[in-house]
Amino acid sequence: MTTPHVAPPPERFNFARHLLALNTTRASKTALIDDQGQLSYGQLADQVQRFAGALAALGLRREERVLLLMHDCSDWVVAFLGALHAGVVPVAVNTLLTAQDYAYMLGNSRAQAVIVSAALLPTLQTALASQTTEVQHLIVSRTTDPLPAGAHNFSALVAASQPAQAADTHGDEPAFWLFSSGSTGAPKGTVHTQANLYWTAELYGKGVLGLRESDVVFSAAKLFFAYGLGNALTFPLSVGASVVLMAERPTPQACFKRFTKQKPTVFYGAPTGYGGMLANPDLPKKSEVALRLCSSAGEALPQDIGQRWTNHFGVEIIDGIGSTEMLHVFLSNRPGDVRYGTTGKPVPGYEIELRGEDGQPVPDGEIGDLFIKGPSAALMYWNNRAKTRDTFQGGWTKAGDKYTRDLDGYCTYAGRNDDMLKVSGIYVSPFEVEATLVQHPAVLEAAVIGKLDADGLTKTKAFVVLKNGAQATEAELQAFVKEKLAPYKYPRFIEFLPELPKTATGKIQRFRLRERETPQG
Repeated sequence: MTTPHVAPPPERFNFARHLLALNTTRASKTALIDDQGQLSYGQLADQVQRFAGALAALGLRREERVLLLMHDCSDWVVAFLGALHAGVVPVAVNTLLTAQDYAYMLGNSRAQAVIVSAALLPTLQTALASQTTEVQHLIVSRTTDPLPAGAHNFSALVAASQPAQAADTHGDEPAFWLFSSGSTGAPKGTVHTQANLYWTAELYGKGVLGLRESDVVFSAAKLFFAYGLGNALTFPLSVGASVVLMAERPTPQACFKRFTKQKPTVFYGAPTGYGGMLANPDLPKKSEVALRLCSSAGEALPQDIGQRWTNHFGVEIIDGIGSTEMLHVFLSNRPGDVRYGTTGKPVPGYEIELRGEDGQPVPDGEIGDLFIKGPSAALMYWNNRAKTRDTFQGGWTKAGDKYTRDLDGYCTYAGRNDDMLKVSGIYVSPFEVEATLVQHPAVLEAAVIGKLDADGLTKTKAFVVLKNGAQATEAELQAFVKEKLAPYKYPRFIEFLPELPKTATGKIQRFRLRERETPQG
């Protein structure tokens, strides 16, 4: 479904070429501001075309994959758009994962090259050494250190390459991947098209958020997330705005520094981040910032956080829900029509249905499984036909979330369909955390659920049964998980129990554990 006022892209469509063409009259305007300097739109266009030429010179062919393991900076944008420009498929991955995760992704994608930030090179090298891959080329960004044998310096490679013409790609051609975690913990390569980037920029970036050329945007969500990719690349560059990029973690202090120095007019974050900033004693005054609009996604925004933010800064937080599978937000509040506590209404250009267990739409006020129809849906999960068929059902995409809709058409989040948890906007599989905890010599069994903190945000809680005579502390087990998994997956709370509630067949009854965390009225 499309809206009458948004023209579809032409059949032959290359998104990178499209972006560069939109900004030919802005050559001297600042496009990107990162920790090391600025890049104008003219410089960005030149570097994108040169990096496309570099990939061709290295022997990369159309539709072959390159892994992007990079912190947010202008090189990330150049690498992503340069690959699209060349018809090569960038696979953007989370910078917070383990070497084991990257080894899996390299094998799954059959990446022929890796573009990596210097700080992440040791982890990548561990991944490369752990198994045989098809990686032929290593390109290192932001380094002055000696390179591994045969590796290329990103900046030097770009500067030495000849600009290339854009590949004559089809709008429906596989353009890039983002990895989405599943309930088993195994990441799924979500394959998106050239045109999908166009649709999210037109329907949400322009159509709902109303971004404009005069904006300076800053996203706490990183570029490797579907949310961050739209926030800090496709949306602002589609209107000629300027983007603030930050390599470090989006702590309150790091965000405040950008708020008061670069003066962004639009900020994108997640509820956990907003809550942390509001609780920080160094929260800037309204007079110290230039914010006109804020956006939230990744998890449901508690009403209290939204209201307190608006009371302090005088600006709304536009809360919405998107997914890796749909690329960006498809259900959202709107500027001037924010109802805190809800996720708003469908973004124009998208349809939603709330379905019951019989597959039929449920009446307003009843909880249903969320399905979405819209032009930005992914093509598939790579090499995973069963999951693809389960998620992409004809024209509809199953979200895996439960919602209710009121008589005015506003939708409210009611939880996940499965036991997956969303912590700080990132999915965490409880099974993966449980399997790690039981590797500890003192642990007999473990079960992990979501627990709401004082701000109404989901955090992981583990219930642990120790072996007879064994001892372990909460801090010890937390440190153990951090060593084995990506740090954000560790349980924030641990409670020791003599036994776990189970069914007659021995299955853990997680709903019994959730009931322990629900106050009785």
